[in-house]
Amino acid sequence: MKSALNPFLAGLTGLAHGSRRHALHGLLALSAAGALGTLATPALALTQALPNTEQGAQRGGVLEAVVHPEPPTLAFFINTSTPGRTVVSKIFDGLFDYGPDLKPRPQLAESIEVSPDGLTVRLKLRKNVLWHDGKPFTSADVKFSAEEVWRKYAPVARRVFQHLTKVETPDAHTVVLTLAKPTPVIVNALDVVGSPILPKHLYEGTDIPNNPYNNKPVGTGPFVFKEWQRGSHIALERFDKYWQPGLPYLDKLTFKIIPDVAGRAAALETGAIQYGERNPVTFADADRLAASPNLVVSTEGYNGFAGWLWLIPNLRDPILGKLKVRQAILHAIDRQALVKTVWGGYAAPATGPVSSLLKTFYTADTQQYPFDRKKAEALLDEAGYPKKADGWRFKLDHDFIPFGDDYRRTGEYVRQALRAVGIDVTLRSQDLPTWTKNVFADYNYQLVSSWGINWQDPQLGVEQHYWSKAESKGTPWQNASGYASAEADRLLEAAQVERDAAKRVHLYQDFQKLAQKDLALLNLFEFRWFGVWDKRLRNVTDTFDHSQNNFAHVWLEPKK
Repeated sequence: MKSALNPFLAGLTGLAHGSRRHALHGLLALSAAGALGTLATPALALTQALPNTEQGAQRGGVLEAVVHPEPPTLAFFINTSTPGRTVVSKIFDGLFDYGPDLKPRPQLAESIEVSPDGLTVRLKLRKNVLWHDGKPFTSADVKFSAEEVWRKYAPVARRVFQHLTKVETPDAHTVVLTLAKPTPVIVNALDVVGSPILPKHLYEGTDIPNNPYNNKPVGTGPFVFKEWQRGSHIALERFDKYWQPGLPYLDKLTFKIIPDVAGRAAALETGAIQYGERNPVTFADADRLAASPNLVVSTEGYNGFAGWLWLIPNLRDPILGKLKVRQAILHAIDRQALVKTVWGGYAAPATGPVSSLLKTFYTADTQQYPFDRKKAEALLDEAGYPKKADGWRFKLDHDFIPFGDDYRRTGEYVRQALRAVGIDVTLRSQDLPTWTKNVFADYNYQLVSSWGINWQDPQLGVEQHYWSKAESKGTPWQNASGYASAEADRLLEAAQVERDAAKRVHLYQDFQKLAQKDLALLNLFEFRWFGVWDKRLRNVTDTFDHSQNNFAHVWLEPKK
């Protein structure tokens, strides 16, 4: 049986087998200065995932899953939040999917052909695909989506297809994209969220961002949307005319909304829920659940989901617009202690905006800001913020992303670290819609903690936070800090069209060095995600990203 640790993670943790476990229960209580230094290795509670196989697969079964937090919307072509993509990836298919090896796998498209000059992309579409309302899927849907959705609304596609000049449909199952400049990353950006395909017959001529089908979606995927009872659940059912005969295996898939993390752990432990991904429980609970004979706790299935957490400073703010203040904030935070005390060892301090898991592009040769309170205080003095008579330098609001207790505790840790150097931090808790509007639509914030994904390529997941042209008020996670650097733009735009792989890597490595110098994001740590699921559930890790597995091949072994 293969290890639950993927090769990247195994190399980083030094663990030989996924079954090796470290006690986590007392870890969250440790102080940054106490027994922490005695830990020789990161704490990871893991069991071994069952091999991916369809041998012996049986039709039928109802899967009760958990999604946390509740998605703000199912309009995934505008808001790419992970809870939303977790649900809609079962309702919609993309042109391609990507396997654990990050290589494209056909979904709605059977093949892709790029011309030698990189300016023409030909897609052959799958025949006999139906939308859930029975209408045929054709090249007209792709053309409509490319022209009316990718270029106008979809956050990833809007950048990836910026050089798209023409979309032709020679027949009902062929699409030809003409580009003004080569765009090598396209081959890695044709998944369900990166290049979303919407039904032309339901969206053409409508107010697309407010179309009523956004939250009662009609897709081409293996599961049909049935209902969304807010605060309770989102129910999906098997599409019996799915293009893959005999699939999906499952009859029903229900995503339950359980805001309380203890409630999620109890539901998994009792079998009321059989699946949760992206750290659905606390790390202490993960350690306990890993000992259950009925559950798997594993980091597999996240090869392309290289995530990292950062602080977004609002560069429009007169305080955070000062580089020395941003440098001081990083020096004030003991990130090694943060990942051990708050994240239980399921994380590693970040060295920049590109995760060390993305080995092709990563460089560690970047400016670092080691924990040093004296240095932090000196920088704050130099920035013009000496301590006042009351001991404070200035007040600062910190809004953490409302994705659960781990993010709240991260906010608390940051607050304590900054208060220790004289910054009076107020931690603000908001619901997800309010937080999203304040941060990305109104820019009504000072310091935010949030996170993102590198995906298979920095152009897909990193560029949007630093490229000045990516800023799009009202669109989440698009250069919310307001960073604008001519040199960063030059490096990112050169990488967008560079066809020489080695030169492209060099451009991104130069960019990482600049990003760590300018600090448009204050990069704190990289995630090591885990999922929890019933041992009877198979094929959940046959993907580059748990959150986008369409579950067509997932099946439940019968209870014995």
